[in-house]
Amino acid sequence: MIGSRHVDARGRRAVLALMVGLAGLLVATGCASSTADPTTSGSAGTAVPTIVTNPESTLPTTVTDATGSEVTVKDASRIVVLNGGIAETLVSMGLGDRIVGRDVSTDFPGVADVPLVTNGHDVSAEGLLALTPTVVLGDARSGPPEALAAVRQSGVPVVIVPEVWSLQEATARVTAIADAVGAPAAGTQVNAYLNDEIAKTRSAAEGRSQTQPTVAFLYVRGTAAVYLLGGEGSGADDMIEAAGGIDAGTKANLENFTPLTPEALAAAAPDVILVMDKGLESVGGVSGLIALPGIAQTPAGRDQRIVSLPDGELLSFGPRTPGTLARLAELIG
Repeated sequence: MIGSRHVDARGRRAVLALMVGLAGLLVATGCASSTADPTTSGSAGTAVPTIVTNPESTLPTTVTDATGSEVTVKDASRIVVLNGGIAETLVSMGLGDRIVGRDVSTDFPGVADVPLVTNGHDVSAEGLLALTPTVVLGDARSGPPEALAAVRQSGVPVVIVPEVWSLQEATARVTAIADAVGAPAAGTQVNAYLNDEIAKTRSAAEGRSQTQPTVAFLYVRGTAAVYLLGGEGSGADDMIEAAGGIDAGTKANLENFTPLTPEALAAAAPDVILVMDKGLESVGGVSGLIALPGIAQTPAGRDQRIVSLPDGELLSFGPRTPGTLARLAELIG
C-alpha cells in the first residue's frame, strides 16, 4: 500500500530496476544528445542539505530490517550505500564522510570520488568487499540476492530499509537508516525538516493557482527504445500532486508504468509533460520528444510545455526532495 492506493510492487520494482540499469548504461556510454532544450530546468543536480552537525551515534545496535531479519550493527564507520535516497539521508545526518561505496543512483554533488560498487543495477560483491565496509545499507531493489548473501556470509551486516514510493513513506526510511547506524536523534531531526519543508511547498502550491495543470510523467530512454508513461504508484504521481498538479496517468486510470502509445497519451491529455534530464537528452531534447508518436497531439506537445528534472532527484524521496518539489511546483505552475 502507498497511502490508500493499490499498486503492483513487483511491477514497479522491475521498472525501477530497468531505470537504474539504463542510468548506469548512460553514465558509461553517454546520451544520444549532449544538449537539452533551454526551456527545461537544465539542472545538473543539487547538493544535499546538511541538516545535522556532530550527530551522536551509539553502537552496537540490533534492528529488524524491511525483510524481517534481525541485523546487528557494531560499527558504522565505513558504509556502502545501494540507493541514492539512502546516501542523501546519511549526508543530511552529517554522516556523509562515512560513505565508502555507492551505487549508480548516488550521483549528487560531492560523491563523484566515492567508488561505485554496481554495474548498472547489479551489485559486485567482490568490489564491495574490497572497500572493507562495516555495514551495507540497501532496499528491496538492491541485488542480486546472491551478491548480498555473499556479503553477509563474509560477516558484513546488510540492512535492507523500506522502499519509498511516496512523500508519506519517506520518514519511515529515514528512521530505519538512523536506527541502523545508531543515530536515532539525527533521524528525528531530518524527518522534522522533511515534514516542515514539504508542508510549506504544498501550501504554496495550493495558493499559487486555482487551475491545476494535468501533468504526465514520461520515462524515456531513446538509446534503449524505452518509452513509458507513469501512472498511479509511479512515485512521480505523488510529487506532481504535492506540487499542485494532477497526475495524468492516474487520471487516465493507469498504474505504475505503461508503454507509451498515442492512445495512452490521448487518454491522459496532459497540459505539461515531465521528464528526467538524461531521458530528454537521449531523445534529442524537446524537439525530439515532441516528435515521438502522439506527443505533438497533446495539449503539452502543442504548447511545448516540457519540463525536466535531474534523474537522481525526482524519485529519490530524500532530503533533496523538498527543494525538488518546490522547483517542480514552479515549473508546472
